[in-house]
Amino acid sequence: MLRFQLSRRRLGVVVLAGGLTAGILGAGVLGSGIFAPALAIDPVFSEDGLAIHGYDPVAYFTDGKPVEGKAEFTHGYEGTVWRFATAANRDAFAADPARYAPQYGGYCAWAVAEGYTASTDPDAWHIESGKLYLNYSKSVQEQWAEDIPGNISEADTNWPGLKAGN
Repeated sequence: MLRFQLSRRRLGVVVLAGGLTAGILGAGVLGSGIFAPALAIDPVFSEDGLAIHGYDPVAYFTDGKPVEGKAEFTHGYEGTVWRFATAANRDAFAADPARYAPQYGGYCAWAVAEGYTASTDPDAWHIESGKLYLNYSKSVQEQWAEDIPGNISEADTNWPGLKAGN
């Protein structure tokens, strides 16, 4: 009997590889939204080219909740269009985007801590030490929240390599 153990990181790679294989073979897993890892390292954007699915990043700080942005209040940052609920939020972001933009290019903070990238759900968010973190889903966010400082430390270590494509 062959036995082996998988770390969480290796398990994530196995799941990612399985999801990619299924998507490539036409099983529709990637397109169905069941498992949709982000393969690029640019900031996350939705299918319509909007950062964080068109939600206002400033509103997480000012309103304490996700708020959809409006088409009339936009700003370009890092090659992506960001929407805002108000002109004031747009102007605040334009003046200091690093303060409001989600960490890790908007990718799932837990996935980055695990060594890969995944898309995010605007409703799965958390502000820690003045920084916005997004997660793939609320259930993934629960896992991430079990050790926020440790996961941030791991993600901070992994992000430069992921961003560089290593």
